[in-house]
Amino acid sequence: MSALAKNASDEGRTRRFYRSVLETLNDAGVDYMVGGAYAFHCYTGIRRDTKDLDIFIRRDDFSRVSDALAAAGYQTELTFPHWLGKIRANGDLIDLIFSSGNGVAEVDDAWFAHAPEVDVLDIPVRICPVEENIWSKAFILERERYDGADVAHLLHACARMLDWQRLMQRFAPHWRVLLSHLVLFGFIYPAERMLIPDWVMHALLARLQQELQTPPQPQAVCGGTLLSREQYLVDVEEQGYVDARLEPLGSMTREQARIWTDAIPERNTRMATTHRKEQGQAGPGDTPRCDPTPPDAQA
Repeated sequence: MSALAKNASDEGRTRRFYRSVLETLNDAGVDYMVGGAYAFHCYTGIRRDTKDLDIFIRRDDFSRVSDALAAAGYQTELTFPHWLGKIRANGDLIDLIFSSGNGVAEVDDAWFAHAPEVDVLDIPVRICPVEENIWSKAFILERERYDGADVAHLLHACARMLDWQRLMQRFAPHWRVLLSHLVLFGFIYPAERMLIPDWVMHALLARLQQELQTPPQPQAVCGGTLLSREQYLVDVEEQGYVDARLEPLGSMTREQARIWTDAIPERNTRMATTHRKEQGQAGPGDTPRCDPTPPDAQA
């Protein structure tokens, strides 16, 4: 079989898998929405390859979804109990999402109340509301994945139809994250910056002005963990900052945060390498220690 024919065969298998799962959920009468690349295309017209299908559900519906899929021959796993499960079949993957990795964007009834009805893969479905798309993507600011461009494209395509009041309510108390994306939007699209309503910018800037006139909170909190599960671990693990994801500030327990942290790709390997270096031991693939002393000072 040629590579082209194999790719076509794989795409056909994946499409059949996705359609089968969507039809199963429709027949079971379970509430769900399609998100990810499919919803993004519906809102922006931008197509891109995707390695999976994202299905959004309420956390309380996970058992019903699992039972319906099990009856159709599919097995689900609760990969991360605070936000994500998966369905696997012959190398293909579907994510079952009921929150966000940082625990902020939990799927609730309002998602479904504002979810448009469309056809995906010729199956009638609901897709995640554009406001919730923006809300959940705005916090994904990892080194290896940055969804800021998605936020900008969604704003560019949908600013005129957005329920701005509802969007701002979604972000509170994380309004600074929304403001940062709106400021960047004016930089990215200077000729279209007026797509963002003046009253939205004035309201958010007024909050900023008010905050600048009040003393900072006494507790040393790091909100960076809401934006990246890895890049701010040094702050909460070594520098004494309080993790903004954790209860009572956030919605995650310490155990949930631990599981989510342990799943960071290659983290355990990097930690072992760091430990060897701190002990002065070289390991396979380790790079030499850096000596910051200038050559002239070593004589």
